[in-house]
Amino acid sequence: MSILVTGGAGYIGSHVVRQLSEAGKEVIVYDNLSTGTASALIHGERLVVGELADTESLEAVFREYDCRTVLHFAAAIVAPESVTNPLKYYGNNTCNTHNLLKACVKFGVEHFVFSSTAAVYGMPEGGVAAEENPPAPINPYGTSKLMSEWMLRDVAAAYGLRYAALRYFNVAGADPAARMGQRTPEATHLIKVSCQAALGMRDAVSIFGTDYSTPDGTGIRDYIHIEDLAAAHLAALRYLEKGGKSVTLNVGYGRGASVREVIDVVQRVSGVKFPVNEAPRRPGDPAMLVARAERIRQVLEWEPRYNDLQQIIADAWRWEQKLNKP
Repeated sequence: MSILVTGGAGYIGSHVVRQLSEAGKEVIVYDNLSTGTASALIHGERLVVGELADTESLEAVFREYDCRTVLHFAAAIVAPESVTNPLKYYGNNTCNTHNLLKACVKFGVEHFVFSSTAAVYGMPEGGVAAEENPPAPINPYGTSKLMSEWMLRDVAAAYGLRYAALRYFNVAGADPAARMGQRTPEATHLIKVSCQAALGMRDAVSIFGTDYSTPDGTGIRDYIHIEDLAAAHLAALRYLEKGGKSVTLNVGYGRGASVREVIDVVQRVSGVKFPVNEAPRRPGDPAMLVARAERIRQVLEWEPRYNDLQQIIADAWRWEQKLNKP
């Protein structure tokens, strides 16, 4: 039986697909290629180009490949954009997850790993989020993902599907061998944007908000290496295959770095002092968001291998140099 990976040609999905293939799994990727690329599937995984809104095409994939396991990454992910265009997020994220879950029930899917987000926590007290914190999203992106979590919970209770919902913190970096990384030219992720500035592809990097109640006034986030995040998905799948109960887990390191700290490390790694501008806060951005990350280690026996900001940035920098080589 095959594993269906929605959004598997995107940044996070493609790293998970690669690790699945290297573990000997049969993978079917379903992606509309709006932000992903076929070239990200470096082991020749089967790609079906399609929309989750196209239920006929989606059901045809289940029918042809007998997929009993689903990993769901397909989503819109830019929190500030969700504030100005909320219906895009409720359509792409919530409604399309509904379509996918409906197909999962129809075709007897047993295991489901969901790409959720720390944005479901909103602004937790003290800036640190634990799984038991009550969700309180402050933007439509977080709300759209939380609604999907709720649907997944209720579907699992009604039909016996078991799931792992993984709440990501700030994903960054690239494959250490520079075979793959984030490809989206218009990406808003700080580390990628800073690397592009170091390469002269951007005039400057903007710091959105310098008056937060943090040590240097800029926002603090828990940055996690893409390889560790991908490995967490494989650990979640092993857990479910062994009979583990449905679970919701944070995926982070449990420590934060500020925007200024990240920019300083990028400048040090690249050797380029690119311009940095200060700008007003963006809507929907908390001052600090860091994971309580003990539970995932206990439940999934997941141990991160790349828990170092300089390595995260060095791998991202190596990938950006390769991606943009003349």
